[in-house]
Amino acid sequence: MLYPEIEPYHTGFLDITNNHRMHFQLAGNPNGLPVLFLHGGPGAGLPPGFARFFDPNVFNIIGCDQRGCGLSSPQNQLQHNTTAHLISDLHSLRAHLKVDKWTVFGGSWGTTLGLLLAIDDPTTVQALILRGTFLSRERDIEWFLGPNGGAAKLFPDQYSRFIEPIQAAQSVTELCQKFIMLFNCDNELKRTQAVKAWYQWEERISRLSMPNNYSTFSNTPLTTMANIAILECHYLANNCFITENFILDNIQKIAHIPGIIIHGRYDTVCSIDQSYELHKRWENSELNIIPSAGHSTSEPGISSALIQASRQVAKYLK
Repeated sequence: MLYPEIEPYHTGFLDITNNHRMHFQLAGNPNGLPVLFLHGGPGAGLPPGFARFFDPNVFNIIGCDQRGCGLSSPQNQLQHNTTAHLISDLHSLRAHLKVDKWTVFGGSWGTTLGLLLAIDDPTTVQALILRGTFLSRERDIEWFLGPNGGAAKLFPDQYSRFIEPIQAAQSVTELCQKFIMLFNCDNELKRTQAVKAWYQWEERISRLSMPNNYSTFSNTPLTTMANIAILECHYLANNCFITENFILDNIQKIAHIPGIIIHGRYDTVCSIDQSYELHKRWENSELNIIPSAGHSTSEPGISSALIQASRQVAKYLK
């Protein structure tokens, strides 16, 4: 069961490079174990209830909106918005908060960023809790977006709806180029249709079981959909601004850091082989495969495993 909803004890904005401004929140125990919550996407923004995976008496829970999304500004700004910029921003946030070391907690794109952050400076990360690993290799992007990818083959009906605004694409590169053109076109209706199609694709395939009447789409602000669609497309079109297989090639740099990897057996957004390969290469990791779950944090098996992982880390660090 998730911990009760709590209000942040501090909300702030940090001026970072290139005229970007990062929104952040602190919740729980100001003197507790620092834990950084990294949202997915890119562009998903800090979700409501992000602190509910952690005991508020034990953890000092830190969350932020990455460049261009959520309450950070400017919105949907692609200039000076790369993975290297995001890592630099997180180092700046840690320094601003006077945190020497923290536990890093991330899901999906948040796993990519968390692993890269730890690889960039292993001395600042005490432990990692990762859900739905995304290694950002070409094959991983192809699985999620490609016309011959795993997700398209498992959900051909939903994939047809996804690419309807662009009609067809023979590759991930072509798909992203066509969506980028629509995101930037002068026709508001076409822009909106493209944004919704991109956002709804991931939503429709994220859960193992999707009720027939399920729809978060009407409740999700268009600005949030646009953050995810525009920033996610920007990053995936550029292979997330990292070289192929960078994470696995550099995993020995964090071999000593304990990590808990959680992955739904039937995750169709981020294929489970990514967590399996990561675990095999990472000496101090453990892999927890959730039998009846997909990609979403909202699935009971996933959320329970994340809470158990945070308790395990707290016990280890005390």
